[in-house]
Amino acid sequence: MKNDLLTLGPVTVHGYGLMIAIGVIAAYLVGEYRAKRKSLQPEVMLDLTIWCLIGGILGARILYYITQIKDIIADPSLLINFTDGFVVYGGIIGGILSGFLFTKRKKLDFLKYFDLVMPSIALAQGFGRIGCFLAGCCYGVESHSHFSLVFPEGSFAPAGIPLVPTQLISSGLNFLHFFALIFLAKRVKADGQIAGFYLIFYSAGRFILEFFRGDLLRGSIGKLSTSQFISIFLFLIGLGIVVLCGVRAKKQEDTIQE
Repeated sequence: MKNDLLTLGPVTVHGYGLMIAIGVIAAYLVGEYRAKRKSLQPEVMLDLTIWCLIGGILGARILYYITQIKDIIADPSLLINFTDGFVVYGGIIGGILSGFLFTKRKKLDFLKYFDLVMPSIALAQGFGRIGCFLAGCCYGVESHSHFSLVFPEGSFAPAGIPLVPTQLISSGLNFLHFFALIFLAKRVKADGQIAGFYLIFYSAGRFILEFFRGDLLRGSIGKLSTSQFISIFLFLIGLGIVVLCGVRAKKQEDTIQE
């Protein structure tokens, strides 16, 4: 719950930025290692990581603009306010699209690299949510349970009020998500299914966790938050990917056996 970790002269190391950097590096290293194990091309992983990172940042920002369009129309200066304003789902979608474009440009098998990258994304998100905790953003609703936490002055979260530590819960779920996908990757044979399971697991967890989020300025659609609304579609897309990729793999296996 302390975002300014270290100050050296004019340079301040912020906890949120540090955790994001650690997450990106960890995601790259795990992706490169797994690429070697799967006889893919580890030499492309750095470029793929950069593409996905840039696409993720742009996607997260664009989706924020969409969710805040009314406020932006009233005050266009919000377009150049980069101190906050990123939506994780936009980052996921933007990162996937960037990865798709990269694999097509390099003439790589998209589904194989899709499966390769998504566990790393879950790992990066685990570190990223620790950064959210340090900064106080993405905070939970008020709660007087034994598991609530109080953030200090200077945090994005309201100070002095006991809140559900949704950042730490999300971080723990993301790390669990990473290990679950690694476990499944050793057993699932159909290309694309690991990525599908990522979408299923993440969207289901995010839908439930949204009920405990207290930062209500992120927009809503009816009685659902924007993230819950998107979760429903990504869950269905993930389920569709798992089923269709499984059917496709089965047909290919049957064709070979004939």
